[in-house]
Amino acid sequence: MPRVLALDVGEKRVGVAVTDPLGLTAQPLTVLDRRPHKAFLDKVAGLLKEYQTNFLVLGLPRRTDGRLGPEAQRVMALAYEFRAKLGATVATWEEWLTTVEAERVLKEGGLDARQRRAVVDKTAATLILDGYLARHGSTIKAQDL
Repeated sequence: MPRVLALDVGEKRVGVAVTDPLGLTAQPLTVLDRRPHKAFLDKVAGLLKEYQTNFLVLGLPRRTDGRLGPEAQRVMALAYEFRAKLGATVATWEEWLTTVEAERVLKEGGLDARQRRAVVDKTAATLILDGYLARHGSTIKAQDL
């Protein structure tokens, strides 16, 4: 099964997670800068090539009242761009406070604030991918990607 990449999209930074070679588990991978935009797109394209996949899962943030706000609109625009410019298959996964959850997990793991800052975005991406795999993992097939 091809691998899946997940992105936790922030305004400045994007956390990236990837499945293992069998597509069963999610692992934190890296953090990318969003700017300059062309360089960001090139890095995502490079990761898709490196991991031999074209499938991306983007965390879709909702407001506390459940509505989609401007952050979600930016993610949807980015999903469109990944499809159009990179030829990627893109799914969104509704994230609910994944960065807060990632902070909690890392704090419980004994990381200090500086250490947490360095890995929180890719940890949040891992939580997004974990949620997606829990719901869709056994139904994702190569022909879907």
